[in-house]
Amino acid sequence: MKIGIVAVSRDCFPESLAVNRRKALIAKYVEKYGNADIYECPICIVESEIHMQQALEDIKKAGCNALCVYLGNFGPEISETMLAHYFDGPAMFCAAAEETQEDLIDGRGDAYCGMLNASYALKLRKTKAYIPENPVGDASECADLIHDFVPIARAIVGLHNLKIISFGPRPNNFLACNAPIRALYDLGVEIEENSELDLLEAFQKHQGDPRIDEVVKDMAQELGHGNKIPQVLPKLAQYELTLLDWIEAHKGSRQFVAMANKCWPAFQTQFGFVPCYVNSRLTGRGIPVSCEVDIYGALSEFIGTCITQDAVTLLDINNSVPKDMFEESIKGKKFLCDEYTPKDIFMGFHCGNTASSKLCNCNMCFQRIMARALPVEVTNGTLEGDLAPGKATIYRLQSTADTQLRAYIAQGEILPVATRSFGSIGIFGIKDMNRFYRHVLIEKNYPHHAAVMFDHCGKYLWEVFKYLGVPVQDIDYNKCRGNYYPTENPFAE
Repeated sequence: MKIGIVAVSRDCFPESLAVNRRKALIAKYVEKYGNADIYECPICIVESEIHMQQALEDIKKAGCNALCVYLGNFGPEISETMLAHYFDGPAMFCAAAEETQEDLIDGRGDAYCGMLNASYALKLRKTKAYIPENPVGDASECADLIHDFVPIARAIVGLHNLKIISFGPRPNNFLACNAPIRALYDLGVEIEENSELDLLEAFQKHQGDPRIDEVVKDMAQELGHGNKIPQVLPKLAQYELTLLDWIEAHKGSRQFVAMANKCWPAFQTQFGFVPCYVNSRLTGRGIPVSCEVDIYGALSEFIGTCITQDAVTLLDINNSVPKDMFEESIKGKKFLCDEYTPKDIFMGFHCGNTASSKLCNCNMCFQRIMARALPVEVTNGTLEGDLAPGKATIYRLQSTADTQLRAYIAQGEILPVATRSFGSIGIFGIKDMNRFYRHVLIEKNYPHHAAVMFDHCGKYLWEVFKYLGVPVQDIDYNKCRGNYYPTENPFAE
């Protein structure tokens, strides 16, 4: 990211206010965060439409892909909002607080008031902009606001440069992952849908690829002692190269790619393995691959990748935690967030798609569910292990059947408790999960797939979803007891 910081000034206020406050802001940002992701526009202080054009040209030449409009004083609501309107990328607004009681005559900037006019003018222009929760601050506080904008802006820029490539269609009985793609175009995301026959043909053409041995060595090194089925690695390597080559050949004008791929039921018998481990490796490199042609799952994973610049995963909100496990390993114990009740916990699971960096003691394995009906040898290729404990955010951006975007966010943690189960799996603790499960996930018909970030990122997700145009009433989160959901029975125990 490169955020162009442009200071603006009302022409009836001293320009020096905006100049000096911009200099102080830049100095504080560099002191706290370095200068890698900001650019100080030195051309002018924007007071007019002409200045706006000059500043816009300057930050474009500097390669800025995000904008911060900084009100050094009251600010000119016309030219400052035109700047955001004509800038091709995400924009934020913040404003300078007054510095001292000793200088409240010529040194008073009134940017606290100017932010109100800026918000009104943005609305008139139908221009999107990120305005922080507390948008007025001193140099240090505004530096923090801009730094918080970086992951938000990164997600917006990423989506505008994203193509989702899918190989499908979805498996039978998977209506839950069936959502119209129209909303993707509304977000500026491109999509390429293919048949799994296209994928099979491309895979077969990679047979004998001279790069396979090198990829096998890399896989073996990553797996270490978990390399329990080495004979499947050449096929997995061939498949990985197939996907990577397809991405390079098909991303077209887009910079980034996420994938939503078929992985059953015919995949195993035709390809001779399951693709889970390859999905995990690509996701770990910043190319999310969702299971079961879950296009909005891939979209959600990509947003998390942009925010955290780290591996994410996609899991089923899968099963309850047995009472004896709770009594033995969870009850009465303090974890990162709190003590949990049986109603706060569940297991998140998928066959083996989570990056090895996010698993404990992972092993190459076979897909146990599929192996109940198929020969074991065609179900090899999952990466099994318990999820690494720590902070977690589960979330999803989803289109309804009538193409309305909605989303949910819930922060919690992955508990340091052995699951005694299989797949990529972990025990999640989220306060009041039972109520969130009933009155958000079930009530609003969300599918069983949840994207997972391995940190608390709700504040960034919330702003990204707002910026994308999701109505705030359609962004749900887990509410504490006493703060009722609209459909919740207030008389129920």
